[in-house]
Amino acid sequence: MVAASKNYDYGLGRRKSATARARLIKGKGTVTINDKPAADYLGNNKTLLAEITDPLALVGKQQEFDVTVRVSGGGLSGQVDAIKMAIAKAITVAHADLRTTLKKAEFLRRDPREKERKKYGLRSARKREQYSKR
Repeated sequence: MVAASKNYDYGLGRRKSATARARLIKGKGTVTINDKPAADYLGNNKTLLAEITDPLALVGKQQEFDVTVRVSGGGLSGQVDAIKMAIAKAITVAHADLRTTLKKAEFLRRDPREKERKKYGLRSARKREQYSKR
C-alpha cells in the first residue's frame, strides 16, 4: 500500500469556542469557508474579509495560495480570529522561515479570553441579586 502524498499545508486555530482547520493549496488566492466563498459566509463584511487574509498579506503570499477552511463553534468574530490563526500556522508549515515574521505580528498567539461560567446562586458569572437592607 502506497501512502498518498498530500498537496496542502495544514493549520489549526482556536478562539473562544470556535475551532478552525485551514488548508493552504497552491493556487490563485481564493478563500473558501465551509464550502462557501468567504464573502458569502461572512455576509460581505469587508473588515472581516480583510482580517482573514491578514497573515497572507503580511508575508506577501495572497495570490500564491488557495485557502479552504472548516470552522465550527462560536460566533463570526471568534471564527474569524480562529481562521486567522489557522492560516498563520499553515504558512509556518509551508515556509518555516516566515515564522518569526508572523510571531512578531502576533498571528501565532492564541487569545486566551473565554466566557466565564455561571456560578451557582448568581444571575450570571458575577452578577448578584440586588442587596436589600430592609
